[in-house]
Amino acid sequence: MNSQISSQLWFEPGINGLPYELPIHPNLVHFTIGLFIIAIAFDVAGTLFPLGRPILKYFGFTALRSGFYDVGWYNLLGAAVMTFFTVAMGFFELVLANPPAGEKSHWGLSAGSTMVLHGLGGIFLLAAIVTLTVWRGLQRYHWRSEKVRQVQWLYLLAAIVVIAIMYLQGTLGGQLGGDFGLNTTAANLLRLGKNPNEVLK
Repeated sequence: MNSQISSQLWFEPGINGLPYELPIHPNLVHFTIGLFIIAIAFDVAGTLFPLGRPILKYFGFTALRSGFYDVGWYNLLGAAVMTFFTVAMGFFELVLANPPAGEKSHWGLSAGSTMVLHGLGGIFLLAAIVTLTVWRGLQRYHWRSEKVRQVQWLYLLAAIVVIAIMYLQGTLGGQLGGDFGLNTTAANLLRLGKNPNEVLK
């Protein structure tokens, strides 16, 4: 961690540079991603419901098209709320990180460049998820409230593009933890010349 930052903190950072043992951001990220992907998957299932109806009938499942859209909407709403906490914790933990100098990721980027791209990607995804949620809400309650198909094809396409960007963003985050060992206890112990198997008993 940057010594100027650590001297101004109200807590004593641990070996991973954080005031707690395990980073919180990765857990929130996976929760947000899960909510978002489930939301889009159920919106796609609701849109393609007429094609899947014979399969549901064959297995004896009773389902309503509107039920798929309900699951999609409430999961998307949850993802929009969670993404604020995810980005906030990401920036908090990023500020406390101590990136190694001279190392490159699998994409050939330095730790600093990867941190900047990951931070910008987080802000972009926050805006994209909130925008999609507003768009989805307008479709649900105003534009398509009287229609059987609750979502537009363009909305689904935009959401799938956001999922692809999430994959790239997640890869950058994985490189921060895996390639550079940011906020990772074992990686920081190895940098200090200590054996994690002995210290973390």
